[in-house]
Amino acid sequence: MKRFMSWLSDVFAPKMRKITGRPWIAAVSSAMQKLIPFILTGSLIFFYNVFRSYIPALPDLGKIADYSFGLIGLITAFMMTNQAMEKLKHPGYTINASIVSICVFMMFIRPEFLDGSMTFEFGRLGPTGILVGMITGLFVAIVFNLYAKLKFLKNSSIPDFVVEWIHNILPTLVCLGIGAAVVFYANIDIFSFIIWLFSPLQSFGQTLPGFILICFIPAFFYSMGISSWLFGAVTTPIFLSGIAANIDAVNAGLPATNIVTSETVFTAALITMGGMGATLGLNVLMLFSKSRDLRTIGRICIAPSLFNINEPVMFSGPVVMNPMLMLPMWINSITGPIIIWIVMRTGLLNIPSQLIQVGQIPAPFSSVMVTGDWRAVIVYILLFAIYFVTWYPFFKVYERERMMTEETKVAEQQVTV
Repeated sequence: MKRFMSWLSDVFAPKMRKITGRPWIAAVSSAMQKLIPFILTGSLIFFYNVFRSYIPALPDLGKIADYSFGLIGLITAFMMTNQAMEKLKHPGYTINASIVSICVFMMFIRPEFLDGSMTFEFGRLGPTGILVGMITGLFVAIVFNLYAKLKFLKNSSIPDFVVEWIHNILPTLVCLGIGAAVVFYANIDIFSFIIWLFSPLQSFGQTLPGFILICFIPAFFYSMGISSWLFGAVTTPIFLSGIAANIDAVNAGLPATNIVTSETVFTAALITMGGMGATLGLNVLMLFSKSRDLRTIGRICIAPSLFNINEPVMFSGPVVMNPMLMLPMWINSITGPIIIWIVMRTGLLNIPSQLIQVGQIPAPFSSVMVTGDWRAVIVYILLFAIYFVTWYPFFKVYERERMMTEETKVAEQQVTV
């Protein structure tokens, strides 16, 4: 075990950090983070609608959600190219190339032209189109990046402003030309093709094995100090398409069926109770620890933990790269989704059917709010007990180690005095 942990610490983790620091990977991760304000704006409206369902006199703010979360696919295309240009150090293209992405995306959603009007399915601009937005943004970024590497007209005597025009016109022509050729001349529905191509990933994400992996893999890497945002490129499309389908189903009078959503994994704070890896139980144990250091850290970290923010306890506990505490975190990241899957699939707990990503709201308040089900309190208590029991034996061993270290320090200080 020690040899394995040493390999993780000295070989695996540094290599992963190097990979995640590469421009293209960093661009995808950063683009996913840039989407959060727009997702949260839509979430606030859905949260507001919870109150509006009880007070019908409140004004309808649905259009705000339509033009924030409802345009998330289009926004993804812009952000993906924007962040790629930034990470690849092409500052001259960050805006223009991103606007070109919007143009190409509008081609890819396959509009129809009739009597001077352009019509398209509004739903293609939203969460259903987030994968298309990602592919579009990367395609445009690749074209502009390759053109930039040509260093065309580098030593030209042409005025600088003309050179700048040329540098933007040529790659724009290539992007729009390829898009027009594929969509309008080859008559290919790129949107449908991309959705079909990635449908196995979407389908697997909504299975129990997919659910477990979506929860476990980010927690595994997080325990080594590697940000979970790396996996946003995979999980965000699954989450958003899942909740969008649930919303449509409920509006049509049908039951929600997609369990794997951000609301289930994060906002309800059942799987991520206290933060990724369900660290609230650990924090509670630290509050009553016999170790002075752990008890102090527990008191400092408990407030953020109650709001499901666990960076303080992860890095000061520490859990990160601590084999004694990493293992129970991994176990919780498996048992949590299994239990939630069982209770939701058997109808013991409602499946979320509203876009509510307004974090961080303490559980079980958030659990009831997201599921619309008071039984979430019972599930919360059950899961907390399971997480607590999982943390307990590992924590007690680690606590003894810390106490021995503290006693040694005290003894050394006394000898020095």
